[in-house]
This record gives sequence, C-alpha cells and structure tokens, in this order.
Amino acid sequence: MEEIKLRHVETDVLIPKMLREKAKELCAEKVEAFNHCCKDSGFFMVFKCREENSALKECLTVHYKDPVLFEECKQEYIKEKLEFLRTGTPAKSRKQKLPASM
Repeated sequence: MEEIKLRHVETDVLIPKMLREKAKELCAEKVEAFNHCCKDSGFFMVFKCREENSALKECLTVHYKDPVLFEECKQEYIKEKLEFLRTGTPAKSRKQKLPASM
C-alpha cells in the first residue's frame, strides 16, 4: 500500500484523539475505579482519590507514549480515510448502521 500523506491536523489532533480513546478502553478498570471513588467521595474527591487518579494517569501515560499503539491508530485512521474517500460515508455513519455487538 502506498504511503498516505497526512495533514498536520490528522497527525497532531485526530490520530491522538483515537489514541486517547483506545487508552481509555485499555485502562477501563482504572477509569472505573477512579469514577467510583469520585462518586463516593463527593467534594473531597481531590484528597480521597489521589491513589486512583495516579494509577489512572500512569496507565494512560504508558499507552499515550506507546509507539506501537500510535502506529495502530494511524493505520486505523488511514483505513477509515481511504474508506471515506471510496464511499463518501464517514466512519461514524457506517458504524451506526452496523448491528450493535455489545
């Protein structure tokens, strides 16, 4: 496959956005623990949820800095871009038409 030229906004905004979404999925357990702590702690969450917040930040940072994951997101983005150029249908619209797998 020939190399696709990506715009600045794609490499610096759109692909990192995909990366953040994937990182959240990969850190789902830590996200859930932090959310649960915040709900239970109310106003004092800043003090009471430090441990959960640190664990979540650490997990997310590991994935944000993972060059393999970035490359996976880049390839997925390129695939979606090529599909859009071919069909004219944005990925979100295609995904909505598919039956829910969850």
